[in-house]
Amino acid sequence: MEEAFSRIISDLEEIQQIPNTHTQSAQIPHSTLVDLLSLFSSGDPELHTQFYDELASKNLSPSFLTHLLGSTMDAAPTHLALFASKVFLSLLLSPNSPVFTLFTPVAFLSFLRSIRRSLKHRPPAPTDDSPQAQQARTSRKGKSGGRGRGKKDNSRTFGGYDEEEGQESGAVDVREIISVMEMLVSVLDLIHLDRFPDSLKSLIQTVGEIPVMALETCGHSGSFSRLMDLCSRILSGVLRSEHGQEVSTATEILKALSPLILMVKSHARSFALGFVVNRMMVMAKESDGVRKAVVNLPRYLANKAPEKAEPRALAVESIMEIVRVIEFDDQLGFVEYAVKMTEGKASLRLLAVDLIAALITSLKDPLGENSSSGVGGSWGLRSLEALRKRCWDSTAGIRARALSNLAQVVEFLSCDNRNKAVLKEALGLDEVGDKKAEGGMNELLRKRCMDEKAAVRKAALLLVTKLTAIFGGSLDGVILKTMGMACSDPLVSIRKAAISALSETFRIFSDESVTAEWLHSVPRLITDNETSIQEECESLFLELVLDRISRAGTASLATKEPIHKSNMKAKSLERQIKLLFPEGILHLLKEMCNGEVTPWVKKICTSLGKKKQLKPKVAMALQGIIRTSESLWLNHSMPIEKWTAPMGAWFLLSEVSAYLPKAVDWEFLHHHWQLLDEHRVEGEFHSPLVQGNMHDEEGITSNSVAWAGDRVFLLQTIANVSVELPPEPASELASNLLKRIKEFGMHSTEVNAHVKALRTLCKRKAVSSEEADMLVNKWVKQLLSQASDILENYISETIEANKNGGSFFTPPRSGNRKGKQAATAAGMSSKAITAVFTIGSLVIVCPSADVSSVIPLLYTIITSDSNLNKLPGNTVSFKQAAPSLYAQAWLTMGKICLADGKLAKKYIPLFVQELEKSDCAALRNNLVVMMADFCVRYTALVDCYITKITKCLRDPCELVRRQTFILLSRLLQRDYVKWRGVLFLRFLLCLVDESEKIRQLADFLFGNILKAKSPLLAYNSFVEAIYVLNDYQAHNRRSDSKDARAEGRLFSIRGSDERSRSKRMHVYVCLLKQMAPEHLLATFAKLCAEILGAASDGKLTLDDVTGQSVLQDAFHILACKEIRVSSSRGSATDTGDGEEEGGDGNASATKGRAITQAVRKSLIQNTIPIFIELKRLLESKNSPLTGSLMECLRVILKDYKNEIDDMLVADKQLQKELIYDMQKYESAKARTTATEAMANMQNPSSYLSPRVPQPANRTPAQNNLTEKLQSNLKVASAMADAVAAATARSVLREVNKGASTPPLNSIRVPKLKPTQGGTNTGNAQPLDVLESVRRRQSFNSDDES
Repeated sequence: MEEAFSRIISDLEEIQQIPNTHTQSAQIPHSTLVDLLSLFSSGDPELHTQFYDELASKNLSPSFLTHLLGSTMDAAPTHLALFASKVFLSLLLSPNSPVFTLFTPVAFLSFLRSIRRSLKHRPPAPTDDSPQAQQARTSRKGKSGGRGRGKKDNSRTFGGYDEEEGQESGAVDVREIISVMEMLVSVLDLIHLDRFPDSLKSLIQTVGEIPVMALETCGHSGSFSRLMDLCSRILSGVLRSEHGQEVSTATEILKALSPLILMVKSHARSFALGFVVNRMMVMAKESDGVRKAVVNLPRYLANKAPEKAEPRALAVESIMEIVRVIEFDDQLGFVEYAVKMTEGKASLRLLAVDLIAALITSLKDPLGENSSSGVGGSWGLRSLEALRKRCWDSTAGIRARALSNLAQVVEFLSCDNRNKAVLKEALGLDEVGDKKAEGGMNELLRKRCMDEKAAVRKAALLLVTKLTAIFGGSLDGVILKTMGMACSDPLVSIRKAAISALSETFRIFSDESVTAEWLHSVPRLITDNETSIQEECESLFLELVLDRISRAGTASLATKEPIHKSNMKAKSLERQIKLLFPEGILHLLKEMCNGEVTPWVKKICTSLGKKKQLKPKVAMALQGIIRTSESLWLNHSMPIEKWTAPMGAWFLLSEVSAYLPKAVDWEFLHHHWQLLDEHRVEGEFHSPLVQGNMHDEEGITSNSVAWAGDRVFLLQTIANVSVELPPEPASELASNLLKRIKEFGMHSTEVNAHVKALRTLCKRKAVSSEEADMLVNKWVKQLLSQASDILENYISETIEANKNGGSFFTPPRSGNRKGKQAATAAGMSSKAITAVFTIGSLVIVCPSADVSSVIPLLYTIITSDSNLNKLPGNTVSFKQAAPSLYAQAWLTMGKICLADGKLAKKYIPLFVQELEKSDCAALRNNLVVMMADFCVRYTALVDCYITKITKCLRDPCELVRRQTFILLSRLLQRDYVKWRGVLFLRFLLCLVDESEKIRQLADFLFGNILKAKSPLLAYNSFVEAIYVLNDYQAHNRRSDSKDARAEGRLFSIRGSDERSRSKRMHVYVCLLKQMAPEHLLATFAKLCAEILGAASDGKLTLDDVTGQSVLQDAFHILACKEIRVSSSRGSATDTGDGEEEGGDGNASATKGRAITQAVRKSLIQNTIPIFIELKRLLESKNSPLTGSLMECLRVILKDYKNEIDDMLVADKQLQKELIYDMQKYESAKARTTATEAMANMQNPSSYLSPRVPQPANRTPAQNNLTEKLQSNLKVASAMADAVAAATARSVLREVNKGASTPPLNSIRVPKLKPTQGGTNTGNAQPLDVLESVRRRQSFNSDDES
């Protein structure tokens, strides 16, 4: 040991003699550090005393040794610095060591710095055989080749260690770090850090950083756990009172651990949370200072929480872990703090809605059910109210989170039946009728379900789903309608949420409104592009419709016996219906017969049948419902000929029987076929079992139509199960069907069913397909021959009667005059109509049939009202005499043309001509359908007539307009028709059609289909649409003929009145919503160049009313919010559609913002001169459009303030003109408003009835009032001037980034912007301070109002 003493003393003396040792970073050699460690680790007090005596004898103080150790820990390589740290701690722990002399804050900071360096993550060192190691050795040889042994002295200075070589030697052994940390724990028992607050703070910060660095260095090994245990012991140790005030120390510890608590899930986060929850909470029970710090920690974390969704969720989770372990009173304090946060800035409000949901679902008794203070003082109710208010927040992201969290809370609280009543009262769901207050839950749901942001709509629908379980009465009708509309939302997630919400409502409520809305909204999604939505639609139809019908059918069969008792006669039919068919089954079946629901029900049944998901009990239940209704009718002793089955039962049975033929009883079908056939036309009446009367299109109740419909579905059912029929009944049925067809006396709805059923029987019962075709051709030929004879006979009789001057067509209704002849004529007319319709049905089932004998007869009928018919002696107009026959002839001719291309080429022009001139809405509707079919079959032939077909979009009949819109939309989607010419411009008027249904269809077409299929269509046609909608003829390059002008007026919304202008603006806004940001900027430029520029150049005539309307529309479009493109995206709280964004869009978004800002700047610099020139032109003409221009300019100055700013700095004259013009315009506008208001106050007659005469004499009080009002008028005018000046200055102040605008009398003096490098004079405030004051927001503007 004596040798070690001498080496240590010698090295220290050598270092001391180096010049400027105390100012430079001299280091202790490695060998000396080894000797020091062996000395101080020996534990021999005598050796230590001897060492200090030796130091004193050589004039070396212990503080000098501490200084050298600090320099070594600071500047030496990592592993040597850590070794020096170990020596430093050993020196402090050695017996009889002068601790207060050896411990210095500087050395301690160096020690902490060495710990950080040791834990920094470094890549592992390459192995000796790796190419990297060989390259490193070669490099070192090359570098040291010229130095020889000259490095020996230098190595002494650096402790005999090559720094470059040490850096390549790899990471420090973690066990060494653990050893140092263990020694540090012991040191803290000796040294009290209350005298060294900076050292204490540094120690806490270092320990707070160790978990993250150790996680990167050690991974999840046992060494990491050991390090975390040591960190916990160190932090627990410094919380003792000898290290300082406990509250201050605890605060510093929590601040150091807060970044770990708020980080992503990791072992470091778990350590920080575990230390707070487990260690500090135990100390908090004994120390009031620690308790205060822990109680305030959740509030601190709330203010430091990140804004992005996932980190924010983790922050809420961490906060709740801490809140759960604090006392209940402290928990209530944090609840109040979270409620107050809902009134703060956006980031705090966003976090607060998450915290409130977590608090309600985590803490006990949120609604105060078990509290002695009662419900009124419950913290949960206050939290619910705060959460509900945030659903009205002005920021979309906060609204969405508040709604989704409220849904989560409702679901949690509704699990306990005791909470339901309190929850209903708190949310205002128990108020009905006129008691519903404004801003209540129903109004909230209506507003949010139609929100402009997708995420908000989705959250609102989720809330409706959760609230359905606690709704007391029926659901609000507007909310129900809104959910139905949401099923057609362009976003898949919104459609899924709407389906879920509406279906959950249908599960609970079975009233008629809910049933109708569900059937009109959900089944149609079977054609959705998303496969998952189709599957969901099928499963819901199985559950909510078919299974419900199966249960009802089973219930009706179970109550079959009591129905036939005689005392049932006294009971009401309605009561029996409700008892026998619960869950609104009758209305459900009836609503499926609606023309808008039937196609989707057919598709769903077909899809389920192909997947073999239809169950036989559905068919059996439908048969049971029909049998039960018949039994109930007979039980009341009512005539069977007046009975009809529940509406929709036969229809649904006909659809499911195609896939369940064995589940249908032939005896059941045979019985009802005989029943319906026997009593098929017995008068006009209807069964009460249908729960309402069935009305045809004219609103006339007709039992014969109901029976005919039942026979159609019954025939379809029979055809579906024909494979299961025995041979003899099948043959008998076929013979009966053919006989019925040959009578030509059926209702038109039955003809197709009979023909299709007969063909199906022939196809399925024939031995081979050749035999089946031969049988079908045989009876088709017979029927065509008979129908041709009937039609020819009718035409000849009609012509003959017309020649003789008889009245063959209009038989008298009274029967007193020529009754027999009238009855004969009516019979022949009805038979001829049925024959014509039968011909069309036969052509459909057998396209190869010979119709050469029928075509001349049909041609005679359809051309009887024109000069095209050259047949001699034919002067009869069937259009006037027999309109039904005339319409059926066109329909049958269309079916024939579909089967024969040569005839189609010949007759299609006739169809177009009739479509243009026909005055019968039903015929026009059929002709549009036929033209759509022709377009599919003969696209080239019909393409030239598309513009004529589009005229039907302006047809006076709503049905024709809607049919035309739907058919053309389908053709456009399937590319049979192209978006070219005037087609797109004519479709625009459907957006403002008088019919709400057509408007909804148009919104869906433009908002969903066209946006995906033709995204550039709206942009390319926008300017043209402005001219066309205003009917500006000077821009129209087409023919200026009378017909062209008439078509232009037909497809325009010309007029300067408010109603026409609002319609045009609705169209423009709809188109702008379909454009991408770059297209909006390009549209802005096109409007300025092609309309505003044309007006300033004189190319756009402003003397014409239409020209003025075009320019005014351009001003309104440029000022509307839909054409604005934000120069930068908002934060996470500003967006409501985050679910549709990609994960890697930040780089592209940044690039897009840069491009957009450059384009905006260039755009606005080219636009402002056009505005200035146009303003001078309008002022010279004293045009009323000056006001619109100034309003537009005012909006542009605000929206593009950053881009205009550079222009105003460069052009002071322009700045002066804009300030003066804006002030002048605002002054005139405000003065006019004030004058009108005062005039209304001054004129007493405006508050009197028009019939009350105004008094002739005025009283002195009235004269005083007049003088006072005139004085007020002057004051108002002066105030208007002041307001106008303030408005103009505020606009330009925003443009100048907060700098106030100088008065007009001093504006000639050139002034430089403060941000352009000039010096501020006087007491001018810095620009950033003014800007921060101007932009300061208050908490009172959060609501949407």
